[in-house]
Amino acid sequence: MRNFRELDIWQKSRKLVKEIYQVTRNFPAEERYGLSSQIQRAGVSIPSNIAEGCSRKSEIEFTRFLEIAQGSAFEVETQLILANDLGYLQDDLLNELIIDIHFLQRQINKLITVIRKN
Repeated sequence: MRNFRELDIWQKSRKLVKEIYQVTRNFPAEERYGLSSQIQRAGVSIPSNIAEGCSRKSEIEFTRFLEIAQGSAFEVETQLILANDLGYLQDDLLNELIIDIHFLQRQINKLITVIRKN
């Protein structure tokens, strides 16, 4: 069994979740059960799926959970762009978050590639 706590992508995704929660606190109250909640849930899905994948015995299963985490990262990216479109998120903050998300997406993809090669 892998130790997910040692994975850089898990640690970075936790940091991203914290940033997401801080950002969505400033969204309008009417978005509490809408876009705010959706972004938060998709964000939490990233480290959760990495951790769950680590518990799987086969590399194929682990890779599948990494793919789900990757999908959630793309979902968060899209939702943050939408929040920016709606005026809930300033351009500079969006750009900072996108940089973090793109780094995380590349790291997850690299791990998937390494696992598949082995």
